[in-house]
Parts: sequence; structure tokens; C-alpha cells
Amino acid sequence: MNTPSTPHVGPRFKLGRVLATPGALEVIADAHASIVDLLIRHLRGDWGDLSDSDRQQNELAVTAGQRITSSYRLPSGRTVWIITEADRYATTFLLPGEY
Repeated sequence: MNTPSTPHVGPRFKLGRVLATPGALEVIADAHASIVDLLIRHLRGDWGDLSDSDRQQNELAVTAGQRITSSYRLPSGRTVWIITEADRYATTFLLPGEY
């Protein structure tokens, strides 16, 4: 379970507007993580810490126009999610408890 993603070199889908909750911004800053690096991982198909079934769902979602979700464990041990909406209008950074 939780096999590594096979990231692509370029973007796999459109992000739309990039948004973030205050909680996600704080956790990312506290972990000294790069929000841009996380966004690039998401955009290239590196879904982070997801189960195999969630990874497969994301792969289908890229072509079928469904919601795409990534989950990244930060150096601080906290987790941040990135969700791109099905209509590709927006991509949002948030904490799992904020969903």
C-alpha cells in the first residue's frame, strides 16, 4: 500500500485560483516548507501520502475532470492537504481538520 507516485515533468491539470486557509499557511510556515514546492508536486501528480486506492482515484480524476486531492506530511510532522476542485476553478491548501 501507499506506493510512490510517478510524477510527470510538466503540469497534468489546471489549478485555477490558488487559495489557502490561514491554518494551512501557518503550519507550512512553521515547518519551513515551500508552498510552491508542494504545489508543484501536486500539479505533477506526486500525490504525497495517499493510499493506493486514493492514488488511482486521482489518476482517473485528472482525465475525468473530478476532484484531485494530495496529502503531504511536513517536516514538523503536521499534514497539509491540497484539493483541486472538479471544475478546476480553484486549488486550496488546507488542514485535514478544516475539510
